[in-house]
Amino acid sequence: VVIGNGMAGCRAVEELLKRDAGRYDIVMFGAEPRPNYNRIMLSPVLAGEKQFDDIIINGAEWYRDNNIVLHSGCPVPSIDTATRTVFAGGGVVERYDRLLLATGSDPIVLPLPGNKLEGVVAFRDIDDVDRMVAISGRGGRAVVLGGGLLGLEAAYGLARRGLDAPVVHLVDVLMERQLDPSAGHLLAEALKSRGVTTLLNASSEEIVGKQGKVSGLRLKDGRTLPCDLLVMAVGIRPNARLAKEGGLAVNRGVVVDDAMRTSDPAILAIGECAEHRGQCYGLVAPIWEMCRAVAETLTGEP
Repeated sequence: VVIGNGMAGCRAVEELLKRDAGRYDIVMFGAEPRPNYNRIMLSPVLAGEKQFDDIIINGAEWYRDNNIVLHSGCPVPSIDTATRTVFAGGGVVERYDRLLLATGSDPIVLPLPGNKLEGVVAFRDIDDVDRMVAISGRGGRAVVLGGGLLGLEAAYGLARRGLDAPVVHLVDVLMERQLDPSAGHLLAEALKSRGVTTLLNASSEEIVGKQGKVSGLRLKDGRTLPCDLLVMAVGIRPNARLAKEGGLAVNRGVVVDDAMRTSDPAILAIGECAEHRGQCYGLVAPIWEMCRAVAETLTGEP
């Protein structure tokens, strides 16, 4: 049983099928009511350069052709490790011999006053993109919180849709984990030429609203940036809730060994929810290595 129908979960199943297609009966759970799609390509969808159908990786026929049972739109609230049982939405119950956790991550929501107002969105899945597109279709102004890669992609996509979408970043360098100050300055200039302005060293104080809807972002220096849409793109945290509630070892993420096994030998974990040698990953290359490792573990390869 695989909990998580995203890029990591499906890639792991692909690697497993490549090695021994008939070894397991496979059941997959996905919280979203759709097949597996490429989250990396959400930005072109937001920018209007691609449609959702263009970014589907594994369509309905893939699950059918590989005899995979997919429960889509079916979140999993709990697992029972003693009886090896998964309890999902709608009363769905599945027993497992091996369980693979590929639950990904959750967007970080800053604890600012007003963060529950209508018009405050994350940038994590296609539903978030749909919300941003709907709001941008009414015109107005946006503000993007976070000057990392995801925030910059959100701002660029919104600018392509005609919205003024300045980026508010806490430190003085964009993408400071990847770029030095000179490169960050060049990036800021390149973005400016594409219609995206940046406010650096800007600390947020409050999200303000009217009649339950966001109307602006107040900064600690007293400025208020008016907006009808506020995109929060300030980072992610591993979604390790199921593992923790199931009694597995969890630090920042679900703790795994080199074979991707958790503290329960019947349960494995991969992707953004996993923590390997103290490190959690949000990049494709190491996660694809995890997928190969877990397939080798599940098929008895060294």
